[in-house]
Amino acid sequence: MTVINTNMNAMFAKNSLTINARAMSGAMEQLATGQRINSAKDDAAGLAISDKMTSQIRGLQQAINNGNDAISLLQTAEGSMIQQTAMLQRMRELAVQASTDSTTVNDKRNIDQEYQKLLTQINNVGKQTQWNGENVLDATHSAGSYQFQIGANSGDTVTVVINNFTVEDGSMLDDLVGSDILTATKAQDMLAKISSSIDAIDLQRSTLGAGINQLTYSLDNLTNVVQNATASRSRIMDTDYATASSNLAKAQIIQQAATAMLAQANQQPQTVLALLK
Repeated sequence: MTVINTNMNAMFAKNSLTINARAMSGAMEQLATGQRINSAKDDAAGLAISDKMTSQIRGLQQAINNGNDAISLLQTAEGSMIQQTAMLQRMRELAVQASTDSTTVNDKRNIDQEYQKLLTQINNVGKQTQWNGENVLDATHSAGSYQFQIGANSGDTVTVVINNFTVEDGSMLDDLVGSDILTATKAQDMLAKISSSIDAIDLQRSTLGAGINQLTYSLDNLTNVVQNATASRSRIMDTDYATASSNLAKAQIIQQAATAMLAQANQQPQTVLALLK
C-alpha cells in the first residue's frame, strides 16, 4: 500500500540511526577515555567490582608507604644503637684500664673523664634520636610500642617495641646511672654492668632486625598483591582498543547506510505524484 501520512520505512531508518549513534558515541567515549566503563550504564556489576579493587589497591599502596616509613624508623633507631654500642665498648676498655693498680689515682681520674663524656653522649643519643620529629629511644611514644598499619584492612598491623635506651633509672641502661671508674674496685664492678648493657642493646637490635625483615617481606607481598589487583582491574575497566575500534568502524558504516536508507525512504512518497498525473 502506498501512503504519504505515515512513512514506516523512514521511521525504521531513523530509529536505526538513533540506536547506532548511541553505540558509536559509546565506542568513541571508550577510545577517548581509555576506559571501557565510564558510567554505571556501561557495566554496573563491573563498576562495583572495580571500585572495590580501587579501594584495595589504594589502601595497599598507602600501606606500602607506611611500611617503608616504618623500616626507616627502625633503621634510624638501630643506627643510633650501633653508636651507643661503640661507646660502650670504649667505656669497657677504659674500665679494664682503670681496673689495674698499675694506673695511679691521677691516671684513673683522667680515664674517668673520658668515661663520663662517653656516658653523657650515650644518654644524649638516647634522648635526641628522632624520626619524623619524635624521639624513638626514650620510650616516650606509647611506652615504646609502635604499631604499623601494613595492609588495607583493620588489624593488618605489625608491632615493634623499642625500649628506653637512655641512661636513666628504669631504662635498659640503668646500671650505668651515676657510675664512675675512679677506683679499681668500681672499674671492675662496671665491667660486668657495661657488658650487660651491651647485651641489652644487642637484644633490642635483634628485635629491630626481625621487625625490619618482617616488614620487608610484608612489603614484597603487598607489592605483588597490588600488581595482580591492578591487572585484574585493568581487564575490567580499561578499553580494549582493538574491539572498540572495530565497534566504531561498524557503527560508522551502519550510520552511513542508515542515512542513505532514510534519504530513500523520504523519497518514496514522491511516487504518489506519479499516480496523480
